[in-house]
Amino acid sequence: MNKEITFHINNEAYTLNIGEDPHDHLRDGLKKFLTTEKNLTTRELLLAYLRKSHELVVLEEEIQKELSLVPTLEQLTS
Repeated sequence: MNKEITFHINNEAYTLNIGEDPHDHLRDGLKKFLTTEKNLTTRELLLAYLRKSHELVVLEEEIQKELSLVPTLEQLTS
């Protein structure tokens, strides 16, 4: 079942179809930085984007760090 989420940005309502989200992971992820309870300004929307981008950069760095610890195929066969 497809789900929707509504954000109010600059006094305009934007309802987005977020597809199937059986455990509300996407909805919760969106609401981590954006409220659906009040009007958001463009500045708040941009700030939420920057915060999420930072979160993803940090996660990517952590993944790269962990991957660097995994031996390569060449290391395993030598």
